[in-house]
Amino acid sequence: MPVVLGLEGSANKVGAGLVRDGAVLSNPRATYVTAPGHGFAPGAAARHHRRRLPGLVAAALREAGLRAADVDAVAFTRGPGMGAPLAVVAAAARTLAQLWDRPLLGVNHCVGHIEMGRLVCGARDPLVLYVSGGNTQVIAFARRRYRILGETLDVAVGNCLDRFARALQISNDPSPGYNIEQLAKKGTKLLELPYVVKGLDVSFSGLLSHIEAVAPQLLASGEATVEDLCFSLQETVFAMLVEVTERAAAQCRSPEVLLVGGVGCNERLQEMLGAMCSARGARLCATDERFCVDNGAMIAQAGWEMLRSGQVTDIARSGVTQRYRTDEVEVTWRD
Repeated sequence: MPVVLGLEGSANKVGAGLVRDGAVLSNPRATYVTAPGHGFAPGAAARHHRRRLPGLVAAALREAGLRAADVDAVAFTRGPGMGAPLAVVAAAARTLAQLWDRPLLGVNHCVGHIEMGRLVCGARDPLVLYVSGGNTQVIAFARRRYRILGETLDVAVGNCLDRFARALQISNDPSPGYNIEQLAKKGTKLLELPYVVKGLDVSFSGLLSHIEAVAPQLLASGEATVEDLCFSLQETVFAMLVEVTERAAAQCRSPEVLLVGGVGCNERLQEMLGAMCSARGARLCATDERFCVDNGAMIAQAGWEMLRSGQVTDIARSGVTQRYRTDEVEVTWRD
């Protein structure tokens, strides 16, 4: 039963997790939080990760009751993500792998989310809706690849929510998406917003530009509150996501829909997807923020799958890439 250490740090969260034979042994992480109205720059996020990562690795080992000698392989996020944070995590992983004389496993971030979701929910062959700050994809497995059936044509849904939060000076602590969700629960007026679905693809940039443009006037005139704007934005973007997911589920005839990625923590999105799945006789597989939000254990789990199928990364080819498509990975561990 090999033990794999996973290091994640593709955006503003950095984590170290340990997995052994389908069991999550530990999963500490830290988040780089900026002031309201501000996003996070790659360089500042990378410096945050560099400061926190050694302590997180030590905490992961301590929480699991293990020593460095008990670790059989080191997995890390190769991409996609922000260049500087990815580079910090990759350097740490290469260092540990060489110090401990252990195999190195370069993991696709998106595949990490999927494999963690499959593990936690016990999903065998689900249709996947992957929604995060940097990615929005509808995915199905076929012929040793996670095939992208549909995706955003511009910005990711999480990025759309984050940028709206910045425009309205909504707090980034613990995350802008979470704070939008809480405000949306108090909204009572549903405003008509642009709704763009093209087959199995979605587009959020026009909606974002529109709501950013009209928000000051609506708030100043009293026609809408911040809560109403958050409610309207959530309902519209989530309806788009549910529509394309249902269309894909009908085509794939899938009995399971797996929701992964940071935005997948949203209770309203889970509720809407759950209603769609119930109407179709399917099961919704969703988790909470422990495993939806970027974490080291999801990289460890994907690395564990890679290790048992003999898919090891050579040190000389362990560079990171900001553009690493989900369907580029050969999924050797699934039939």
